[in-house]
Amino acid sequence: MSQFQRSLRFSRSFSLRLRRLYLGVIWKGDELIDGASQTIHMLRSKGKKLVFVTNNSWKSRSQYAEKFKSLGISVSQDEIFSSSFAAAMYLKVNSFPPQNKVYVIGGDGILDELQLAGFTAFGGPGDADKTIDWKQNSIFEHDKSVGAVVVGIDPKINYYKLQYGTLCIRENPGCLFIATNRDAVGHMTASQEWPGAGCMVAAICGSTQKEPVVVGKPSTFMMEFLLKKFNLSCSKMCMVGDRLDTDILFGQNAGCKTLLVLSGCTTQSDLQDPSNNIQPDYYASKISDMLDLLEA
Repeated sequence: MSQFQRSLRFSRSFSLRLRRLYLGVIWKGDELIDGASQTIHMLRSKGKKLVFVTNNSWKSRSQYAEKFKSLGISVSQDEIFSSSFAAAMYLKVNSFPPQNKVYVIGGDGILDELQLAGFTAFGGPGDADKTIDWKQNSIFEHDKSVGAVVVGIDPKINYYKLQYGTLCIRENPGCLFIATNRDAVGHMTASQEWPGAGCMVAAICGSTQKEPVVVGKPSTFMMEFLLKKFNLSCSKMCMVGDRLDTDILFGQNAGCKTLLVLSGCTTQSDLQDPSNNIQPDYYASKISDMLDLLEA
């Protein structure tokens, strides 16, 4: 049986049986995946609940809602769960002291979500142009009230940010080290893969000799929060995504069905490589293969 036939066979089962869906890749860079918008419309017309989960922490939920709108898709902020929001919620549910500050190595998305959750956060793009003066016996001053360092994707990472985050984690008692995700690469543009947040996280791991709490996919925290927030049941849910080590593992860790789409990071040769030990329940060339079934 061909891969395409397997896609169609799954689509029939999926569209009739499952009531919940976590939808993965909708775009690459700023380009909409072919048929994604029509597929979302079809699923909603059949009463499916959609939640859009992303490990990219550069944007906040409201910014992602605007991006969906710019691509012609209407998605509310409540339907979006980003790793930037996950970082804020992790601190919230773990009763992070409100008097403590959060230092951010990442984008405005993390800062915005932390501030919306009631936390005092700084760093991020604001520290992009700061430098360190290596004078003899100089002391690098840092805020002793920082109780957490959150690290995400940061195309403007520099030595100043690395030093600031490192000192907070190493010298501030009990300071948390939180990673939005550890993706090695990501499709920041439609044509190429670029270094992901995992590179920034690895740098802080190296300088602190500590491992972070990871809140993004495939973290169990993110799934547990989603299940509670949306009152979902894993038995009626399917995780759809383009990455084996994040999306598919995320779904498998929760015990729900998984569908890998080959329109993003993972190729069919990656999936079928003998060294790959993460196998989805189903796979398809793209999410709109479901529409082909309906037309058939």
